[in-house]
Amino acid sequence: MKQQRAYPILTVSKKAERSILNGHPWIYDAEIRDVIGTLSNGCLVDVVSASSDQRIDIDKASYDSTHSAKKESSLQKPSKYLGTGFYSEHSKIRVRLLSRNANDKFDAAFWARRIRYAWEYRKTVMGADIDCCRIIFGEADQFPGLTVDRFHDILVTQTLSYGMDLLKPVLFPLLYQILTEDGQEIRGIYERNDVSIRELEGLKQYKGWYPLDVAQNQMDPFFPSCFTEITENGILYQVDVENGQKTGFFLDQKYNRQAVARLAAGKRVLDCFTHTGSFALNAAKGGATHVCAVDISQSAIDMARYNAERNGLADRMTFRAANVFDLLPQLEQNHEEKYDFIILDPPAFTKSRRTVDSAKKGYKEINLRAMKLLPRGGYLATCSCSHFMPDELFIKMLHSAAADAGVQLRQIEARQQAPDHPILWNVPETDYLKFYLFQVI
Repeated sequence: MKQQRAYPILTVSKKAERSILNGHPWIYDAEIRDVIGTLSNGCLVDVVSASSDQRIDIDKASYDSTHSAKKESSLQKPSKYLGTGFYSEHSKIRVRLLSRNANDKFDAAFWARRIRYAWEYRKTVMGADIDCCRIIFGEADQFPGLTVDRFHDILVTQTLSYGMDLLKPVLFPLLYQILTEDGQEIRGIYERNDVSIRELEGLKQYKGWYPLDVAQNQMDPFFPSCFTEITENGILYQVDVENGQKTGFFLDQKYNRQAVARLAAGKRVLDCFTHTGSFALNAAKGGATHVCAVDISQSAIDMARYNAERNGLADRMTFRAANVFDLLPQLEQNHEEKYDFIILDPPAFTKSRRTVDSAKKGYKEINLRAMKLLPRGGYLATCSCSHFMPDELFIKMLHSAAADAGVQLRQIEARQQAPDHPILWNVPETDYLKFYLFQVI
């Protein structure tokens, strides 16, 4: 279909074309073959193939009159429209596609439709759990580089692409409007843009309240509390959106915690990398006789203890600030305490392909130690939250750890992230959480 286009045009390689047609939204800097028009960081661009039987019409008046003869001549080349997306002049991911529909207009109505679509999906798949869930999961919801988590009355956002960052004055009021019109209580929007990856986009790091119009009845954006309380799986948690890890709380393990609770009755449980105590609390609520929650961060342990007291579970729980890599061999060597259920929920040991081998060693170390520490018939919950550690590599590591520990693993369940973190099969980066429950025999 012919459509007047006012955006700069990027011609891409055959490799990029195949990737786009297969459903992946990223185009790398090395895949761009030609540029027509004046680019600016975060602008919208049309992406076209090097050749095709289909043409697109170009609004030449919108382009710089100083184009070279070569680039003007390239306007006449047959080309196939592949999509429109955000351009990033600093990132290796040079374009993040938003749409493959040449008729889309990227106005407020377009973004309102996308937000409503994401919200209606959460209402369907999360049901009563929408009070604390991920509302927007980046590319999986066609909002490249944007994360929005809901913690009861606070929305916490993280913006990791330049184009999406420019759209905040449009998107954030729409988020507030759409949710409040649906009867949801939203006090404010807190930005957790304190991550180094923003610098790859030419963006500064910071965190703080986004200045919504105070007439919208949320608390004064300069004096709100950064604490809120959520309920997940019937357990109350205090969430610190300013200082908590990531956006304040890990929502992706919601239903994996329920799976742990179902196995915990009557068991002594060791929860490693507990953060604010979520797996430990689910185990205690599930009927564990005792739960020890361990984390290297004293502030996390303090929050976990508070959460245990808030839920009336502290009498069956102990808390320990320790390095799990040191603690597990110490427990094995000294026979200090006996556990028949160990939970391993570590942070991502790798955030790039370059460090996968090192990460695999770290995963094997803690899993090997846990398998040796457990008695025959004991239970193990283990996971990885890095998409750079693919499932097949994680499974291979578990096989190796079990062989070295002299045990066999009887699989109970293999699970993934909660459905508010949807997986797009053509975008492997959205498939990142691997979670296994075993009996060690």
